[in-house]
Amino acid sequence: MRELTHFIGGKHVRGTSGRFADGFQPMTGEIISKVPLATKAEVRAAVENSLAAQPAWAATNPQRRARVLMKFLELMARDNEKMAELLAREHGKTIADAKGDIQRGVEVIEFALGVPHLMKGEYTEGAGPGIDIYSIRQPLGVVAGITPFNFPAMIPMWKFGPAIACGNAFILKPSERDPGVPLMLAELMIEAGLPPGILNVVNGDKESVDALLDDPDIQAIGFVGSTAIAEYVYTRGTATGKRVQCFGGAKNHMVVMPDADMDQAVDALIGAGYGSAGERCMAISVAVPVGEKTADELVKRLIPRVEALKIGPSTDSSADYGPLVTAQALERVRGYVDLGIREGATLAVDGRDFKMQGYENGFYLGGCLFDNVTKDMRIYKEEIFGPVLSVVRAKKYEEALALCNDHEYGNGVAIFTRDGDAARDFAARVKVGMIGVNVPIPVPLAYYTFGGWKRSVFGDLNQHGPDSIRFYTRTKTVTSRWPSGTKAGAEFSIPTMK
Repeated sequence: MRELTHFIGGKHVRGTSGRFADGFQPMTGEIISKVPLATKAEVRAAVENSLAAQPAWAATNPQRRARVLMKFLELMARDNEKMAELLAREHGKTIADAKGDIQRGVEVIEFALGVPHLMKGEYTEGAGPGIDIYSIRQPLGVVAGITPFNFPAMIPMWKFGPAIACGNAFILKPSERDPGVPLMLAELMIEAGLPPGILNVVNGDKESVDALLDDPDIQAIGFVGSTAIAEYVYTRGTATGKRVQCFGGAKNHMVVMPDADMDQAVDALIGAGYGSAGERCMAISVAVPVGEKTADELVKRLIPRVEALKIGPSTDSSADYGPLVTAQALERVRGYVDLGIREGATLAVDGRDFKMQGYENGFYLGGCLFDNVTKDMRIYKEEIFGPVLSVVRAKKYEEALALCNDHEYGNGVAIFTRDGDAARDFAARVKVGMIGVNVPIPVPLAYYTFGGWKRSVFGDLNQHGPDSIRFYTRTKTVTSRWPSGTKAGAEFSIPTMK
């Protein structure tokens, strides 16, 4: 069993709190590591280390900062297999899924290479008599990110990549469930030439989160996790004057129109609903077929596909998905399936009793499929975060649209149809942040922004893309006039462009 560390000032630092969290290997259920939980004093030490390092990094020109990220990408390619294996071992997702996790993070680093262009300001010559005006973007200082267990490579890179490119120092507080990959990312950044102190990793629980939120020297915080914690982080962080962006829960619908390609729709639901054991904030967890005929056909086709899902250990390259992240997560999802039965939904496929031969202590759950789910049920209202798909039947298109619009979450949504008018109307009227048209998981590419609506998000700016540069910088506008030798005299009215 390994005792993990923090990573501060470019080196591994043992925890001093005496408190640890168990790190599990989900496919076997074994404890494989002890994760130190930082005290407020340990968090403060990381902040002070970053404060000392950040000014010199901010003074480094953007092109040279980008070169460090470019070298980091080379090292990521070199160690891709090693990182994917570590990620799968700690999280439970398959190796193929782990590589996808890493790749989507790498793509944001690739976007951040353009920081010399992305941080450019504006200039107006002759805005007034002898007056020029220009704007510049400058880093905030020391910023922090609190990232979730389900994407231990992608989300940290989404956070620290743009932040560091802009000249900030970054303190990462990863999930205590799988911190090995975030620590490895920090090691590779140092190897790539990042100065010590610009990326520090502090492991911890609520005590360390509160320390980050309350620290006066941290200028901004990004968070991804459940809505309840997102709201807490946003409220406490903004109360101390920080810039905060928080991304919370989801209940992503996929509307299946009568004219949809049914084979395509079923394939989409199987992959988007059950991939990564449903532990994705962009997973499709609600299928909304329009019309009884559509619904009957969809469920008829889904049942054998869900029954045929191959669940296996992370090392099985033929597995569709692996175990859930912890025993607690497994019991939580099982509890929701029990609840759905009590609420009156039809459990068309029951995966609760699945056992993996040779891995009986692993955190496995077979695919579950509910039919005849209604919008008053908790299994519809709440995020389950497991391999459970609910079918909510809609009589008409307007009813399906209303389901998406009325739900408290507004992260992602999809519509499957051959009708361009229906797709265009849906995209225009649906109250959700990310929309797929015949695309089941509409995660934008790195040069667009990622973010939901309603209670899926707290804050004004989204992740990656142009919003990430705006979030991690401040705009400064300079109005300048150089003496020409002519006395201007005192002016007592407000300056105008008259």
